[in-house]
Amino acid sequence: MTKIPKILIIYTGGTIGMVKESKDGALRSFDFSGIKKNIPELNLLDCHIESVSFSEPIDSSNMNTQSWIQIVDLIEKYYSEVDGFVVLTGTDTMSYTSSAVSFMLENLAKPVIFTGSQLPIGDFRTDAKENLITSIQIASTRENNSPKIQEVGLYFEYKLYRANRTKKISADQFDAFQSPNFPALCESGVNLSFNHSALLRANKNVPMVVRKNLDENVVILKLFPGITEEVIKNTLQIPQLRGVILETYGAGNAPTNDWFIDLLKKTIQKGIPIINVTQCISGTVVMGFYETSKKLREIGVVNGRDITTESAIAKLKYLLGQNLSLEEFKHYFELSLRGEMSI
Repeated sequence: MTKIPKILIIYTGGTIGMVKESKDGALRSFDFSGIKKNIPELNLLDCHIESVSFSEPIDSSNMNTQSWIQIVDLIEKYYSEVDGFVVLTGTDTMSYTSSAVSFMLENLAKPVIFTGSQLPIGDFRTDAKENLITSIQIASTRENNSPKIQEVGLYFEYKLYRANRTKKISADQFDAFQSPNFPALCESGVNLSFNHSALLRANKNVPMVVRKNLDENVVILKLFPGITEEVIKNTLQIPQLRGVILETYGAGNAPTNDWFIDLLKKTIQKGIPIINVTQCISGTVVMGFYETSKKLREIGVVNGRDITTESAIAKLKYLLGQNLSLEEFKHYFELSLRGEMSI
């Protein structure tokens, strides 16, 4: 007899979980415990659905490292009891949050699908219902008695992406997310069309390991024409600073001024890694391809390749929490650990 999958919805907050009061039009939190009553289409899915919510739902702008840990705590708690997870968060920081969760769950063997919406679930034009229904359907899809998806994904507007490859690219369009350097894992049309060659597969002989030790002492330093020595110096001298994401131009290019290179070099010599990530939406860092990035490679700047800034900051926090040497850190950051960058 085929087992009917059990899917757990984890509601953290965000637009998707809001409905309007009929009297005054004010928004209130949606009761996900009665989700099948409110969204009867879910009864057509061949799965059991349960839900759990944060005791105090939070706006995505207030997401932080402790919120990420809270999500992972719930996944760890219910991991052996359910077959997949759908995590509902606000869209503004969804790429950051879902990327972080992907690093925190090592050897994940079940789907963890993040989704949300641009309009509240109670709005008559909402995108929430389709995003939620299809996310649950994807999470419950199985093949050869195993979950089809065995990684952290982000579903939005008919496409499932690898979460740590995504960026939010629109504040007011339903098609709010893109995965500029990696294809979609699944597209929703009349049927679900999976991109089998892009899917990650877990090692069935190795249990999932949860990593909750994240270092928050990090910074994103975005270059711009005319950035001053004082700005960079003050940023790199932040007390307790442990790591830096350096957003460079194009294929990883940066100023060649002696003062700039010297500041970066002294920071790295203090044991603080600096990761080179491009400001471009798509494309990759190629250290040394141009003269303007050759010096960065020579002083030991880490090559972020085609990783997104959202994924890079999550990976930085994760690796800094593993008590690695600077050489070990550089080695592991330049590896693809959860499919987050191309090698």
